[in-house]
Amino acid sequence: MWVEILCGLIVYKLFRRFFSDADDLLQIETSDTSALFTVSNRLEKLSGGKVYVGLRIPDADTGSRQDVDMVLVTRGETVVVSVKNLSGLVSIRGDGSWVCEGKHKAEPHPDPVEEVKKQTSVLESYLEQRGVALPEGYLSYKVVLPNPKFWTIHPNDFPSEVITYDQWVQLKPETKNMFSGWIKGAFRSGKKDMQESIHEKLNFVLGTAPMWDRLELKGSKYILGEFVEFKGKQEDVAALRNIKRSKVGRLEVQKTSMLGFAPSRLQVLYSPRDYRSEGSSGSEWKEASVRSSTEVVFQPANTKKVKKFKLSSVTSMSLSA
Repeated sequence: MWVEILCGLIVYKLFRRFFSDADDLLQIETSDTSALFTVSNRLEKLSGGKVYVGLRIPDADTGSRQDVDMVLVTRGETVVVSVKNLSGLVSIRGDGSWVCEGKHKAEPHPDPVEEVKKQTSVLESYLEQRGVALPEGYLSYKVVLPNPKFWTIHPNDFPSEVITYDQWVQLKPETKNMFSGWIKGAFRSGKKDMQESIHEKLNFVLGTAPMWDRLELKGSKYILGEFVEFKGKQEDVAALRNIKRSKVGRLEVQKTSMLGFAPSRLQVLYSPRDYRSEGSSGSEWKEASVRSSTEVVFQPANTKKVKKFKLSSVTSMSLSA
């Protein structure tokens, strides 16, 4: 009897460890990624510019790709923005690294300013390779700390490139084509607007640059990573066979439930990829009907583990070219 109980406890702990780790990882991924989109949405409203999220810029020096949280493009400046969703007491060590003291332990972090500075250098080289030479002083970088649970004893210790939570909430929206309030000093250099031709080409290059695929779940939760495949009944997978990154840039899932009952089928709308422009008109959307049990297999960024999501829990998915 005791042997059976002991074996049962071992199996239970292994089960909890295997699945809870995956769930904890997913919770961290969705929390951090949702913070990215919260910041990007607010930056677009504040600046009137365009934000590109989840870029993977080729680094010619290392032969790998440099992950960039987001790039803000306005008429007056292009800003590489790193978002650190840190919660707890944050301080800076003598070597420039950060320490975040949370509920359980102190967690060290490499210097975020040096990281985003490196990303900016890689991005600048990439833009030049694609024929976009930005005027001097139009490319800068910032680190945003948007978590309301962030706090520090010595805010003056942070470099000017860092926007703490208290500073973040003080940013004011753009008025009469000029940044007002704190955002003027945080994001705009005061230089003249860049030429229209450079601005258009910059947006085109960033819009077609490598980036992570994006999965949006119910409750405005986001995951960046790579779409792998669909799983489900053979006829459902066949109905979605045209949804490939070479052909489709975005899909949306619509529920077909009646009178509040759980839907047995879902309508999946997808737009054929148009390499000549960004997005497609509503008339170009195509439709597929599948069972709600159909799943999306998705590999979140920075992990080798794949996750399966019911299509009924998915709002939309964007695929990088």
